[in-house]
Formats: sequence, C-alpha cells, structure tokens
Amino acid sequence: MIPITIEDMRKEDIDQILEIEELSFPSPWSREAFLTELGQRDSSRFLVAKSEGRVVGYAGFWLIFDEAHITNLAVHPDYRKRKIGERLIRFLLKLAVSKGAKEATLEVRPSNLAAQSLYKKFGFEVRGIRRGYYSDTGEDALIMGKKNLTKKGL
Repeated sequence: MIPITIEDMRKEDIDQILEIEELSFPSPWSREAFLTELGQRDSSRFLVAKSEGRVVGYAGFWLIFDEAHITNLAVHPDYRKRKIGERLIRFLLKLAVSKGAKEATLEVRPSNLAAQSLYKKFGFEVRGIRRGYYSDTGEDALIMGKKNLTKKGL
C-alpha cells in the first residue's frame, strides 16, 4: 500500500482532478462544477487523496438532510488497485456520519463492475434503476444505497 494522505479538496487541486476526470469518465465534470462544490461547504464535501503531493484520487458527497449522496469517486489509472478508492470511501462515509448522515446513496453505471464491487464491500445494495440517466450514452444508472451508517461499521 502506498502512503497517501486524505484532505479537503482545494482550488489548487482542481487541475489534477480534471486530469483524473478526463481519464475516468466519458462526461467529466467541469472546473466550474468543482469550484461551485468548493463554495458549498455546508451541504457538500470533497476530498482528495495525495501521494507525495500529487492528487491520485478524489471523492465527494452532498449532504441532503440525513443522507449522504456520493457524487464522485475516482482514482488516477496509474494508482488503481492499491486500495485508494477503499480508503477514500471509508474516510468519506466517516465524515458523512460526523455531519449527521444516517444513510448513503449513489448512482453507478451497470457497466462499471469495479465500482459496484467496491460499493458492495461497504454494504451498498442496488435499490433501483434510473432509466437513461447518463446523457452521454443513454445508459441506465443503478441506484445503490446503504442504511444505518455508523463510524463503527466502517
């Protein structure tokens, strides 16, 4: 396991985050989208994983009442399969619990089996389908969720 630190995302991280977005998603988020999220600290939190000062992954969630809706989770392709995604999601969920979240939800492409496997490790289950959710391909999204969030279970 490589040494990483997990910290709050900052404006200075966005160039490296955008690189990971481009490498990871067919429809990446824009610089403006991340800047907007950074300005919403009461209702959203975004984290970065860094190795030797370089952003190697990131994750974020929106807090909607007592639900953490995970919006992003990505790891640079050069750093995948090193448990960085697991560390990010564990940290993210603990942070969500500390902010009052009692459950978590997210959407994931049915074709993204690696992400589904990661989420299932943390107790997420498929709850439904959003038809045609991804505008770039028309692909459906699986809605996954986890109830009864506690720090102890992470």
